[in-house]
Amino acid sequence: MVYPAGGALDKLCFQEVSLTSGGNPRVLGDPGCIQLQGPVRQVVTCTVQGETLLAVRSDYHCAVWKVSKQEPPTPLQVLQVEKGATGISLSPHLPGELAICSRSGAVCLWTPEDGPPDTLPQLAISPRLQQVYKDSETLVFRDPSPWRWADFTAHPRVLTVGDRTGVKIVDTQGPPGCGLLLFRGGAEASCQKGERVLVTQYLGQANSGCLPPTLHLVCTQLSLYLMDERLPLVPVLKWDHGLPSPPLLTRLLPPPGPGCPQPLLLGGQGGQLQLLHLTGAGSSTPRLAGPPQSLPSRTSSLSAFPLLEPKSQGQLQERLKAPTIGLAATVTHCASVPVLLVFQLSEAGDVFFQPFRLHRDPEPPGDPRPTCPAPEATASPQDPTPKPPTPSWTSQAITRCSRWLEALLEVPPAPAVWVAPTFSHRRLVGRMEPQKDEGRVPQGLRAAMAEERLLQRRDLGSPPRAEPPPAPESGPQDELTERLGAAWEGQGAAWWEKRQGRTSGPEGRARRPKRRSQLSNTFSSLTSGLDLPDASSPPRSPNQTSSEARPHPTGTPHSQELSQELWPQGIPSERRQTLRSYMAKLPLPKDTPGHSPTPASQQHTPALTGSRPHRKKPRMGF
Repeated sequence: MVYPAGGALDKLCFQEVSLTSGGNPRVLGDPGCIQLQGPVRQVVTCTVQGETLLAVRSDYHCAVWKVSKQEPPTPLQVLQVEKGATGISLSPHLPGELAICSRSGAVCLWTPEDGPPDTLPQLAISPRLQQVYKDSETLVFRDPSPWRWADFTAHPRVLTVGDRTGVKIVDTQGPPGCGLLLFRGGAEASCQKGERVLVTQYLGQANSGCLPPTLHLVCTQLSLYLMDERLPLVPVLKWDHGLPSPPLLTRLLPPPGPGCPQPLLLGGQGGQLQLLHLTGAGSSTPRLAGPPQSLPSRTSSLSAFPLLEPKSQGQLQERLKAPTIGLAATVTHCASVPVLLVFQLSEAGDVFFQPFRLHRDPEPPGDPRPTCPAPEATASPQDPTPKPPTPSWTSQAITRCSRWLEALLEVPPAPAVWVAPTFSHRRLVGRMEPQKDEGRVPQGLRAAMAEERLLQRRDLGSPPRAEPPPAPESGPQDELTERLGAAWEGQGAAWWEKRQGRTSGPEGRARRPKRRSQLSNTFSSLTSGLDLPDASSPPRSPNQTSSEARPHPTGTPHSQELSQELWPQGIPSERRQTLRSYMAKLPLPKDTPGHSPTPASQQHTPALTGSRPHRKKPRMGF
């Protein structure tokens, strides 16, 4: 048994299964897994002339393995499909021939070559790849259909190509584009509106003489059609399956005995199963041998499980309701009664099997022994009325289900995926009451929402002009408020010039701080009658200093002589140059009558008596 596994379905598992005498499967050892580079989308097997091949399709790659009972699976070759592969099928006539479909509408025949058994195959396009059909449009009418499918027919060189609108027969040896429509979604097949093709399959591969070898199965979301290559466009059989989910999986099984109808298993995506019995050998028309039978699904076995907590019960129910992505079935004759064994692969990665015993006699069996996870169902070819399933569990089935349930509950549930909420603007627009003074902006907004287009700037009109906020009111004699108000109005520079002009006058001096006024007046009084030498003049000798300290003529007051001699004594030498620079900027007092005027040269170059010569500060590095 071959099936994908893993969270991304990127592991191909090979599991050996044997059937016991009672018809129950027994798993032998652990499965062997092969890690792939993409998710597994389709697995196909076929045996021709004693050679069994396994074909696996991914999104953009297709691979072929050779399978035998004595040796492990051997990879042959890998094919890369740039446009994306949508279908792969093995030929029932020629061993090793495959048909591959791509999303672009191309159909190619591929014959892989045997590679070295000890190395993996090279990822390359095979030179034995032949394109037999190419059409990017749909067959019947224009409808978006990236899905394409190709299958073989009763003739080795004739293929069927299908999409969502129909199925076409193509001759690979004829000119390009030639062929006939086998099935058309329309009035010929009494299709309903919106009915599309979901599955198309050639039924001659598992034919055992019960059906003609020219039959094809076509399934839609509503009906099932049997088409004959000899009578295109006219369904041989039509049946409304009535499944709650669309059928995506079909299996034609060999008859349980000679002269019995051939069972056809139809599986829905939600896990529902329908069993049909087809007959029509020879020249008779294919028909149903009886009404179809609904087999118990996985969810019907929920009542046979032990009662759990609400959280665990919901987790079990969600796991059993997972969509079905794989279906396999076989009819065994190990026991006294033929057993139909059905395997299902769920999207969650679980493999379920259900045994169904087929009885010829209409009486129900006396000691049914169903196996996990679903109860038994019985059906008779002569009396096809289905019997209601009776949940009856053996100790072996309960033990197996208990182990699976314990492993399931140990796995923490996946966190819920947050999805952004969606809102319908149509209801909101319809219930909005128009106002009298809507203006241009609400009208443009409503028009853009009604037309479902992007809201543009012109729909909102011109933006309103923003009025500047009122300037703060300045209080009386508040210099900071006045300055901030002028800066707010953009008149900061003019205010500063006005302020400079105001402070340069006599009024500006009066507004100076009191301490600064006292300091300036003190230095003005001290320097009013002093004769300060220039800083560039050479230092005076002590004799000159002592001679200058003598009393001056009667033109100089005694207070000035005292100040000239005493005030430099309390000033440090390093502060004298700063003091001289400050005093040079002070306005000199006007000449007082009765005093001798100070020479102009001494007024502009004041100097302290006994000060040191000015030295230039040395620059760094020189």
